[in-house]
Amino acid sequence: MEFYEEIPARGFDCKELQQHLSIHNLPRLCRSIETVISDNQTSGVIYCLWGQYEINREALKNGVRFSLPTCPNALAWTVTLTNDVITVHCTINKKTHDEDFIASIYKFMADWVGGMRQVTQH
Repeated sequence: MEFYEEIPARGFDCKELQQHLSIHNLPRLCRSIETVISDNQTSGVIYCLWGQYEINREALKNGVRFSLPTCPNALAWTVTLTNDVITVHCTINKKTHDEDFIASIYKFMADWVGGMRQVTQH
């Protein structure tokens, strides 16, 4: 399944976005990510609404990709900037899932929208 959200980001650039998108900053950017347990810049461990997971961070040309390699749903998301719009794109490895889990992904996405709006308005 795929989920998308877009946030206007006029005057924001990719380098600035990548600087904000560190593992260390994740709890400030997304309320669904409660705590960073460890951070090695490109990998670490977080505690989020689904529990404790390993996380990987990969810089991309226009943003950053995060993945939870030990997640049974292979949850991954990218935050990219193109044409003054930040896109948050989240995927899982199933075509369908139970309603509660899907609702939690919508919450996760809404939390990213809120965090990205705060970042781009400063």
